[in-house]
Amino acid sequence: MDRVRIYGYLADVRRRVLDRVRTLDEASYTRGFDLGPGSIAKVLTHLLISEWYYCQRIKGREVPPYAEWEVRDEQPLTADEQLRRWDAQTERTREVLSAERDWRAPIVYRVTDDDGKLIEVTTNADDIATQLVLHEIHHRAQLLNMLRLVGVTFDDLDFNAVMYQRREVQR
Repeated sequence: MDRVRIYGYLADVRRRVLDRVRTLDEASYTRGFDLGPGSIAKVLTHLLISEWYYCQRIKGREVPPYAEWEVRDEQPLTADEQLRRWDAQTERTREVLSAERDWRAPIVYRVTDDDGKLIEVTTNADDIATQLVLHEIHHRAQLLNMLRLVGVTFDDLDFNAVMYQRREVQR
């Protein structure tokens, strides 16, 4: 698969979603839902920090402990801050996914899991890029459901609707 093209699709659809999020009032943006991370603000914040994290891991960088991250799930960003940060993150992610590297070379790192246990993770850049893509799609489904509940709907955002070339033909 072409990770840069797939990310281009994600970024295009994300931009469409963010453009609609921009029109929401604060109450709709922060409204609690019994779904996913719990609000539109929290889903978008979670996706932003996750994408940053995955890029750090693809590059083989050490990631500081979660408590030291500049942005965390517990303090969701405002809509304006989301828009500003997503533009910069999207550009950085494109650079990471476009870089020449051995995408199958092992990447090993240690993290503390949700139970407080130190674990060693072995993966590769290709698998992390796959996680980046699939993670966003998973949370986008939650986000689109939340948006629907506040009255925002979209036309088809599926990959084939957005990325396939189409033209009308004569019968």
